[in-house]
Amino acid sequence: MTAVPKGPAVRATWRDYLSLTKPKVISLLLWTTLAAMFMAARGWPGLWPLLLVGVCGFMSAGSAGVFNMIIDRDIDLKMARTAKRPTTSGLISSRSAFIFGLSLQVVSFVLLFTLASPLSALMSLAGFFTYVFVYTLWLKRTTWHNIVLGGAAGAFPPLVGWAAVTGDLNLFAWFLFAIVFFWTPVHFWALALMIKDEYRAVGIPMLPVVHGDRLTVEQTFLYAIYTLVLSLMPLLLREVSWLYGVSALLLGSWQLWLAWKLRIHVVKGRKIERKVTLPLYLFSMLYLALLFLAAALDRVIFV
Repeated sequence: MTAVPKGPAVRATWRDYLSLTKPKVISLLLWTTLAAMFMAARGWPGLWPLLLVGVCGFMSAGSAGVFNMIIDRDIDLKMARTAKRPTTSGLISSRSAFIFGLSLQVVSFVLLFTLASPLSALMSLAGFFTYVFVYTLWLKRTTWHNIVLGGAAGAFPPLVGWAAVTGDLNLFAWFLFAIVFFWTPVHFWALALMIKDEYRAVGIPMLPVVHGDRLTVEQTFLYAIYTLVLSLMPLLLREVSWLYGVSALLLGSWQLWLAWKLRIHVVKGRKIERKVTLPLYLFSMLYLALLFLAAALDRVIFV
């Protein structure tokens, strides 16, 4: 019997390695990083600093994404949304992914430390450790508070951008951190409501899986309030003026209204569907992008 010749082995390309870094997720993080640089500089921070911090920020956040895929490859295989990732399909081995992720993090840290500021490098590293060790390895599979506490990882990028320009962190910079920190549950619980069945199937204790839709929308509405209030605090510090203030009020109010509508939908006993939750999920991303744009423009033009 003649043996059937095997086809050529499929080899990973640069696009496959790029997908390990979760570029779609990183884009919003980089936006807050670069916007914070304009805020800190109160103007044009310079092309070289922008390129340096942008590339290093991508590498650091991308490294965290790589390690997340390595650690979660067992559950990613069982979820339709993540089943085709290179680490789950076997296209990229865990060893190769580990080397790639570690290389990204080391290069990013060294460049930020030597060419930007030591504090910016440390803030970037803190975001990496929070995402990989606090969120992915510890909280994600153990408690519904995972996205609340572990979500702090996504709040570090503005600190990286600010520290890269000034070499320090003032109270306004920490308010940027707080805004992203309290915004994160609004964004991710909206997503969790849409894919709760997938989380339930793999045993991830997201809030809607553990405590149901009612508590999730109540908490989402509460965090939308926190976000709105915190976003207005920089006005009291006189770090921003009317442009940011009006933008923060309008954007935060609309996000709060969408969270309220979702809450009322559930309180009335109606079933959660994708079309009901999607508006809040999508707007939450637009909210953060526009809020940081407004803050950057405000400080460049008026402050």
